[in-house]
Amino acid sequence: MYRIFIIFLSTLVIAGCSSTGGNSGRYSMKHDKAPDRPVDVSHVKDAVPRVEPKSRGGNKSPYTVLGKSYYVMSSSQGYNETGTASWYGKKFHGHKTSNGEIYDMYGMSAAHKSLPLPTYLRVTNLANGRQVIVRVNDRGPFHGKRLIDLSYAAASKLDFLKHGTAKVRLEAIDPKAWQRSKGIVSSAVANPQPSVAGRYLQVGAYSSRNSAEYVEEQLRPVLNDLAVIIRPVTGSSGRTLYRVQVGPLRSSTSLSELTNQVEQMGYSNPRLVDYP
Repeated sequence: MYRIFIIFLSTLVIAGCSSTGGNSGRYSMKHDKAPDRPVDVSHVKDAVPRVEPKSRGGNKSPYTVLGKSYYVMSSSQGYNETGTASWYGKKFHGHKTSNGEIYDMYGMSAAHKSLPLPTYLRVTNLANGRQVIVRVNDRGPFHGKRLIDLSYAAASKLDFLKHGTAKVRLEAIDPKAWQRSKGIVSSAVANPQPSVAGRYLQVGAYSSRNSAEYVEEQLRPVLNDLAVIIRPVTGSSGRTLYRVQVGPLRSSTSLSELTNQVEQMGYSNPRLVDYP
């Protein structure tokens, strides 16, 4: 499975995952694979469904891949389908997904040919009953009759990394209904982001608020003893970057352990910053 450029009509190009394609030079690896050493992803939490607008990228319909046209569904409501799942990993790690976010093989994400981006799915491995919740933010797979491509972490938690594929059931999740069932209030209320002076570990800076919020969602369940904060910073050029920071760090915080934990999740080169 290889990622390719998806050409919408004439000039709109987005990234997706596929079994074939002519952009192999875009990646440092020729063939996809798992991390060099097995990674324990048991600490990685499911994606947390939340109400989001449709992504600006990746929702053009129809789009064409390798001469075949695909149509994006207007809504994921009521979606329920059974088919074959595969997974994608290290080759695409750190590269853009179809909606412009950065693929993180240690996150709970997925690629689908026709669901609107983003969509939250409950995925059940029918061979063992294991379930995960993923956030669809990419296009693919375009190999055979495969229904969905899951991240390395999602496939690991469903226990089909070694087999490569699995028969799964996909069920779309309504974020509003899901949050009501869990007694969750909006993130703006439940997770206020304090402007407390101190030292923070900056995980990354993103041009898209959606990308920053996705990273925040991945970090928050894992780093539950520290706040995960998004700080918008507008430069002299008028460009806004959304900095994702963890902290403020305490005297009891082990910086080496925290940095290692963040890097194991796929966020390389976090750095210390002071606020304000």
